[in-house]
Amino acid sequence: MPQPERPTRPLVLAKPWVLMCALVGLTGVLGCARAGDALAPELRARADTAVRTVLARTGVPSASIALVRHHALVYANAYGWAELEPRRAATPAMRYAIGSISKEFTAAALLLLQEDGRLSIDDPAGKWVTGLGPAAAASIHSLLSHTAGIRDYWPQDYDPPDMLKPVNAAEIVRRWANQPLDFPTGTAWQYSNTGYVVAGMIAEKAAGEPLIRFLRERIFVPLRMTRVFDFDAAPLPAGDASGYTRYALGPPRLAAKEGRGWLFAAGELAMTASDLALWDIALIERRLLSDASYKDLTTEVRLENGAGSSYALGLDVLLESGRRVLKHEGEVGGFTAENRIYPDDGIAIVVMTNEDATDASSAIADTLAQLLLASNSPADAAAIADAQHLFSELQSGHIDPARLTPNARSYFSAQAVADFAASLGPLGKPVTFTLTRAGPRGGLITRVYAVSFPNEKLHAVVRSTPDGLIEQYTVSAE
Repeated sequence: MPQPERPTRPLVLAKPWVLMCALVGLTGVLGCARAGDALAPELRARADTAVRTVLARTGVPSASIALVRHHALVYANAYGWAELEPRRAATPAMRYAIGSISKEFTAAALLLLQEDGRLSIDDPAGKWVTGLGPAAAASIHSLLSHTAGIRDYWPQDYDPPDMLKPVNAAEIVRRWANQPLDFPTGTAWQYSNTGYVVAGMIAEKAAGEPLIRFLRERIFVPLRMTRVFDFDAAPLPAGDASGYTRYALGPPRLAAKEGRGWLFAAGELAMTASDLALWDIALIERRLLSDASYKDLTTEVRLENGAGSSYALGLDVLLESGRRVLKHEGEVGGFTAENRIYPDDGIAIVVMTNEDATDASSAIADTLAQLLLASNSPADAAAIADAQHLFSELQSGHIDPARLTPNARSYFSAQAVADFAASLGPLGKPVTFTLTRAGPRGGLITRVYAVSFPNEKLHAVVRSTPDGLIEQYTVSAE
């Protein structure tokens, strides 16, 4: 297990914001936060604690994060060990492989080529790539949305022996894309790395150049994503994070690197967390892509039977607690990552770790999402403080009737108040009191809170009128 980490210096966008911008290649560019946009010290401390808690629980060697708020990069930090032997502390300037998060860039490349008039995403794949067999009739759009039915060459969460040897895209097509379809195109959703290899081949043929070069010219350079690395071509340089794997609950061990050619358009990219955050800001602001391309990239694809797939083109598209979220996970040998974008809230969360087959990235992103979404507006912050104050009052056996609607006054009978105090009072002060979701219902504002104690987790639902009277305050075990 990793030893206690050495202190690292986070990238805090407070007074010296120009230094941060220079590091990520953003001086004078939209998307870099000035002092007023920096994450508050209390929120930074809570974010740091959240990440370190997950690393301690999982034993993952390190994590690197970047947080976007109000359309700006407001915080980046790294934690733990980029390398275990010899010990080398992680820093925010280090690159991590992002695995399948690369797919959203492949999809964007094909949409840019469509904007250029060089292809249509409705084109059949067989128009561009030969030897596809039954997959020849599948559209580029179906490849990008995982609805083509093409057999996945990499369903495992480890590297089979063949994947440690070099391969080329044509060989992957011959061995997997030429098989019978797993289902008729458009009738089901099934994740397929093979589909993205075919999509990458199409992009290269239409662009007349390697995919990685096209991505640099059309996406990375315009967005000042200066540290992007082709992880398919070579291992990360010595100054970046080393990747680890683990057998069951054993110690982290250096992970093998996939042979050249296996990652390609399905997972070839590595970068810093801050670089990925710049892409997220561009999506939030609908820059780089046309409105039509943005709609294609982010609109959920429906199957022939009308069921939603919860996937667009290289992006999961979900509604969580009333908020639209675009996200994707990534995993290659030695690394996992998660990228979440809340476009309507101006928020994005990037988490990268240097261990494969772990849920650490998702667990960290969950906590950071609660933190940022709960604190995204003064109204939310005030509501949290008020809900926590009322919780404390109920623990002591009191609630001010003037704060309640007639319905709530009826609910909070003497017996109800006594039961609240008897059951909640002994728990003491909550360790955390977090807003998990909010939204309107029936003319009321509903907010749901996760309330945690050392040995207890509770669920509080608070509904209030627009003028602030409490219609409901209920508490239950989580």
